Amino acid sequence: MALYAAAAAVLAGVESRQGSIKGLVYASSFQNVKQLYALVCETQRYSAVLDAVIASAGLLRAEKKLRPHLAKVLVYELLLGRGFRGGGGRWKPLLDRHQVRLKAELARLKVHRGVSRNEDLLKVGCKPGPASQVPRFVRVNTLKTCSDNAIDYFKRQGFSYHGRASSLEDLRALKGKCFLLDPLLPELLVFPAQTDLHEHPLYQAGHLILQDKASCLPAMLLAPPPGSHVIDACAAPGNKTSHLAALLKNQGKIFAFDLDAKRLASMATLLARAGVSCCQLAEEDFLAVSPSDQRYRQVQYILLDPSCSGSGMLTRHLEEPGAGTPNKERLRALAGFQQRALCHAFTFPSLQRLVYSTCSLYQEENEDVVWHALQQSSGTFRLAPVLPSWPHRGLSTFPGAEHCLRASPETTLTGGFFIAVLERVEVPSSVSQAEASAPELTPSPAPKRKKRRCKAAAAPSTLLCT
Repeated sequence: MALYAAAAAVLAGVESRQGSIKGLVYASSFQNVKQLYALVCETQRYSAVLDAVIASAGLLRAEKKLRPHLAKVLVYELLLGRGFRGGGGRWKPLLDRHQVRLKAELARLKVHRGVSRNEDLLKVGCKPGPASQVPRFVRVNTLKTCSDNAIDYFKRQGFSYHGRASSLEDLRALKGKCFLLDPLLPELLVFPAQTDLHEHPLYQAGHLILQDKASCLPAMLLAPPPGSHVIDACAAPGNKTSHLAALLKNQGKIFAFDLDAKRLASMATLLARAGVSCCQLAEEDFLAVSPSDQRYRQVQYILLDPSCSGSGMLTRHLEEPGAGTPNKERLRALAGFQQRALCHAFTFPSLQRLVYSTCSLYQEENEDVVWHALQQSSGTFRLAPVLPSWPHRGLSTFPGAEHCLRASPETTLTGGFFIAVLERVEVPSSVSQAEASAPELTPSPAPKRKKRRCKAAAAPSTLLCT
């Protein structure tokens, strides 16, 4: 069956460091991305268990044409998954021949480890890491609804709303069907870790965006006012682009670039579902975009979130426990591209504010890139001090690096992230000082429940602010 072959190919790609699970799933030709992603993630989660069972049962010795990654996927479906989908094709008879032995080896492994449930096999010898404790952050898409309506909808579904969080401890304590409003971002709802909302009607209707808090910071800190022209330099998969559109209220223009045609196609679907109408997608290398092109003469804001090692991604920690450092050659290549992209962004003549961000933990992709670009800019740009109360700052590798922000599961209860906000020291003559100023952002109060600004929602189609 195509699903199992596709899953095996993704697992092989992850093992050979060709990319992350999410990236390889989107790059595959399998159409049901969600089904493929779920199968690969679960197979990878039980990887050590499956390896032990397959080895003990002698499956690969008996079936010499069966490749290891495909065997792992098939055994997961047989023993731990939903059973073979669509009949299992030619693989079901093969696995049926070994079913009794495989089940016996799984039972023997449970006895040996002193557990009774499949899930308990994951807990033996390891404790849940910080990544597994990160809450589920949900951004309310203000192009389609507002926080009050979303909160009311969840309350009618039996969730308990506890207001605006006051500390990280409030977020850590979330359990069951409870949720909070984030203390910093006014449109960000926070649910307990592992809450699954992929099937929720508000998500499927584009009223909610499942987006980690750290990933919401770049657009928030760029803060383009409605009517602005913005470049999203490396835009796919599009969550940050949709956030920019919400901040712009669909007024203005977003020029979004990415080289991957498949990712752009998925991004177009995401943006359409989110109600974004101010974005122009282009399958183009940002480094090849000319700053002198008249289409970009009014671009004053750039969000640059370039390709990186992904070492801070929660999915990387959960999908690839113990994933090692990328080799030095790859890290140098990534940093070189990131430096070129940032220096190129500085050459747009009307640029006044830029956010550089990565989901990397490595200094080479973060502080070193920013410091290199600042030196190349000859004093034209500087680091802007933002969010002074943010607990995790940039590494002290150069003067002013403390203005950069870092994030991690341990310190901020988010994915690993890096953000630097850079602003032009001298505003171009074609841009007024009023236009150039961007507000310093402070935590917003929770929505007031007595003075309602939005109509209560009965269904996703009626979740529109008035």
